[in-house]
Order: sequence, then structure tokens, then C-alpha cells
Amino acid sequence: MRRQGSNLRPSGYEPDELPLLYFAMWSANIGCQSIPSKQFLISYLCLTDHSHVKAGYVNIFGKPNAGKSTLLNALTGEKLAIVSPKVQTTRHRIKGIVTTPEYQVIFSDTPGIIEPKYKLHEKMMQAVKSSLEDADVALLMLDIWDNWEEVDAIFSGLRLKVPRIVLINKIDTVGSDRVREAKEWFAARPYAKQVMTMSARNPEDARRLLETVVALLPEGDAFFPEDEFTDLSERFLVGELIREKVFDFFEDEIPYHTTVLVHEFKQKSTLIKIGANIIVQRETQKSIIIGEGGKMIRKIGTEARKEIEQFLGQKVFLELFVKVRPKWRENDLFLKEYGY
Repeated sequence: MRRQGSNLRPSGYEPDELPLLYFAMWSANIGCQSIPSKQFLISYLCLTDHSHVKAGYVNIFGKPNAGKSTLLNALTGEKLAIVSPKVQTTRHRIKGIVTTPEYQVIFSDTPGIIEPKYKLHEKMMQAVKSSLEDADVALLMLDIWDNWEEVDAIFSGLRLKVPRIVLINKIDTVGSDRVREAKEWFAARPYAKQVMTMSARNPEDARRLLETVVALLPEGDAFFPEDEFTDLSERFLVGELIREKVFDFFEDEIPYHTTVLVHEFKQKSTLIKIGANIIVQRETQKSIIIGEGGKMIRKIGTEARKEIEQFLGQKVFLELFVKVRPKWRENDLFLKEYGY
């Protein structure tokens, strides 16, 4: 997905010439306010020795609720991953891309590492496995309140060979003695090439981490155009914002038995029309989500629409439906249809 306004073609350039234009503007650090001439580009590209940038995948691993999604959003400056105090919120691998003239970092938020209990869990753990395979740097993240022995067993089991940083999160919730003890304990683990303490909500901590991981990345070509901030579609991200409201407003089993499928996404003259199905497993769950007189489904729609409009930068007409699909979490066809 590209940042707003990035789909405008500069005058005087054909579509097949745009990669050359954008590469030269990026490497020369030229702003979009003044598009250079073709003759300038030819001269610049001939005279300049273009060294490679720092580029690579930095993937975040940990137990559920360690703060991985909060960290991804802080590092990218975009709301890409939904955040909830409930565990197992993230179900997909969520990539966020940070690009400057000096580097391109592709951060990946991954589902919390668990023992799978049904096919949806298995799909989630496959997303973790794919992140293990392409990581250039691994961030091993834990909540300082976690059981350290359990975390140690998970991190040891990953068997990563790339540079690894242990991130001890939520240090703002404990005293300095606990923080020091945690740092010393994990520094003694063989997988901990570096240990950092942080609060994922602290922008300064996120900046410090970004500087650290960039220094560890290999040199190479950028993987994505500079104006892309995620490889995910608008449909997917809109569905996640709707699903976040289910986590916000319902307790117990409801959020974990629910998914969202965006079936309509149409650009109208003055707004975007979005239609989405909230999928549940039982009729009783459907009744709860709709609420008495439709109260809850309207609440979900109102709050989700506000965030979607802020994210897309446009007015939105959002229409929600609730569909029952028994045992969808165990059905391969349903899981494929819903993007898992």
C-alpha cells in the first residue's frame, strides 16, 4: 500500500520511465515539489557512484501480548497492526516498511508463539515460520512480567542464526531493580547477542531501536518502492480495524471466534463504500454482536468508520453484516477465503 498522493505521474515521463525517475530522486534526495528533467537524470546517473543502501527484514517474535504490534506501529508511524490488551490479537504477518535515502527496513509483526489447538492456530504459526526463514535481524520481544523460563524456552527453540536483539518491554510498569535483573538474566542466554530495555509506546525508545537495527542490516538493493509503507492491501487493513472493535467491545470467546471479510470496497465520487461481513461460529454469537435492537453492531460500525476514515483520509460509508459459519477456524476452505 502506498502513501496518499503517490499515484500521480509526473508530467513528461512515460510509465516505464518512472522507476528511473524515482530512483534518481530518492538517491539524490530531491523533493517531489520540483520534478527534475530527463537530461538532469541522465547526467546525475552517469556521474554519481551509487552505493547500496542498508536493506533487510527485521522480524519481531515473542509470546502473545508482548507488545509486538505496538512496537511495529511505533517504528513505522502507521497503524498497521491492531492493538488490544487481549492475547492472540495478531493472526497474520504484518509488514511495515521504513525507507530513507540511507536504508530500507521491512519490519514484520508476527502472531504470538503458541501451541496450536486448531487449524487457524496452525496457519498463524506458519506465518511465524515464514518470518524465521527470511529474517536479516530478529527482535525477540518479551513483556517484563512474563515467565522468563517460558520465554527462554521459546526463544531457544527458534534456533535463529541471524543477529538477535532481546527486547525487554513494558519497563515503565516495574521498578529499576526488576529491570536490571531481567537484563542480566537474558544477557546470559546464548541467543542474546544484545539486550535492550524499552517501552514500545515511547517514541525515543523506538528511535533508538531503529538506529540499532539499521547498523546490523546488510547492504543491498531496496525491496520496495520508497512510497510504500506496507505490502498489505487497503481491504485487509480495513478488515483489521473492524476486527479490532470486536476485541474492544466483547469479552470471553467472541473475539477469538470472529473474523472479518471485506467483500466490497468501491470508490464513489465523494466517499468510499465498504461492505464487510463479521464471521462467527454460532447463532448465539451473532445475536451478541448484533445486540438488542442492533445496538452493538451500530457501535462497532460507528467506531470502526471513524478509524477507517482517519486511515484512508476520505469519507466512508460502512455497511456491516454478521454471518454464521460453523467451525470456520477448522475449515480449510473458509480459512483460505478469509485470507489465512
